[in-house]
Amino acid sequence: MTISEVSKRYGISQDTLRYYERIGVIPPVHRSESGVRDYTEEDCGWVELAGCMRGAGLPLLALAEYVRLSQKGDETIPERRKLLIKQKEQLSVQLKAIQNTMERLEYKISCYDRAMETGRLVWD
Repeated sequence: MTISEVSKRYGISQDTLRYYERIGVIPPVHRSESGVRDYTEEDCGWVELAGCMRGAGLPLLALAEYVRLSQKGDETIPERRKLLIKQKEQLSVQLKAIQNTMERLEYKISCYDRAMETGRLVWD
């Protein structure tokens, strides 16, 4: 699969894909005999993982470390697990903050709904 096809498939720019490869966020991509990137399904799996982890807020350095550890083999499973647990904990904190914000917005919206019905804005 070409870099253009992968870019379209995952919604990641070609420049970003090259950058991810250069800094180790994805392992080196397979190349054709002429040296052109030829993404395999395995390569695409790494791209998909990178997109997912970036979407979850995993920093590039942490993601590159995860890839580096993965390439070392199964002896790094405990370290990779620890890295993912740390990220999960950070996401839990972010989720709680988002939930609090959602509750506050729901409250404010309900106050405005009442104001539209009664003609008076009252904050309970």
